Amino acid sequence: MIRRFHWIRPLPPSGSARRTLAVLALSLLLLPSSSIMAAQRPTTILATLNWEPYVGEEMRNFGFVYELVTEAFKRGGYTPHVKFLPWARALDMTQRGEMDALFPEYYSSSRLENFVYSDPFLGGPVGFYIRNDSDIQFTVDPRRNQLEALQELSQYKFGVVRGYINTDTFDSASFLYKEDVVDDLTNLQRLYYNRVHLIFIDKFVARYLLEKNYPQYLRDLRFLEPPLEVKFLYVAFSKKAPDYKDQLAAFNAGLKAVKKDGTLQEIYTRHGFREVLEYEGELESRRLIPAH
Repeated sequence: MIRRFHWIRPLPPSGSARRTLAVLALSLLLLPSSSIMAAQRPTTILATLNWEPYVGEEMRNFGFVYELVTEAFKRGGYTPHVKFLPWARALDMTQRGEMDALFPEYYSSSRLENFVYSDPFLGGPVGFYIRNDSDIQFTVDPRRNQLEALQELSQYKFGVVRGYINTDTFDSASFLYKEDVVDDLTNLQRLYYNRVHLIFIDKFVARYLLEKNYPQYLRDLRFLEPPLEVKFLYVAFSKKAPDYKDQLAAFNAGLKAVKKDGTLQEIYTRHGFREVLEYEGELESRRLIPAH
């Protein structure tokens, strides 16, 4: 038996349908141009870590540092791609040129052989956390003479995080006994259980980790005032990246642009870090750390 197929001519589209098709066709014509423009922008591959409340995979917009750094790169004409990694691995991969740069980083002259630093942007106060029942205190203001202040604490055991830059003076203080661990949270636990007497940590990081993970520790642990330093943060570019000089110039130009038009201040404020901006005048007037 032979089946006969009868083709039915489709009805012509109505007026509204024709308008819809026209809009769709126009949209499709416009898409390639924007895609081509995006493809023409150079890309940069960046490494970072989960370091709340500055940057983190579970934070809104990945944290204010992430938002600031990626916006500065975009302003400078680059499309940033960011990978979250353990810090020691991020440092190693970037040093070998597998990543173009990593952030956020503290300045250290010890890394100038492999990295070049961007212009700085404000981070926060760093120093020591101690137990509330401890009688440890500074007899010398560490912001005036950090070496002498640390020498007064040489009888204590310190906790640090493996691969982190702290301060140049603290890191080079071979007269201090330091035990390293994988992250800040582990150090806070060890401090709570009296495994160490002091831990080096960012004040805001410590507060965030305690409130999120161990709020019961808050009544037993505190930040030892004053801070050793109020830190600037940087993007550290690998000297093995073939175009690191171009990327550095682009980021610095973008950072200058977001500072000038108020975007930087808006990002800090929106993420709850308006108080960080108050350190800027203090840093410039007292020159607590150099701007490299």
